[in-house]
Amino acid sequence: MSKAAIATSNGIDINEHFGHAKFFRVYELTDSGYEYKELRDAVAACQHSLGHDTTRFDKIIELLTDCDAIFVERISPGAAAYLIEKGVRVFEVAGPIDAVLKKVIADGLLKTDN
Repeated sequence: MSKAAIATSNGIDINEHFGHAKFFRVYELTDSGYEYKELRDAVAACQHSLGHDTTRFDKIIELLTDCDAIFVERISPGAAAYLIEKGVRVFEVAGPIDAVLKKVIADGLLKTDN
């Protein structure tokens, strides 16, 4: 079993930029499907006037520490490199959460042992 954090503004689509996400929906994935678990509030990591702030990145990493991957519509190269350097798997993808999670399970992108 694994967990995925999804940046979404509507609960249906992956449609949020990593730095602008105010919350993440967390899903538990198994070989047979997925289940929504909870909504986690976040402070947007990118503040327009301040730019990138790795302290905020670290807070999001801590918030999602039990998740195996983060799915976002967009992420800047600098933010992606920072997360990857910290051991966080991040996927840039847009579309319906349902379709993306089904594809992740079917393609075995995350460990989903029951």
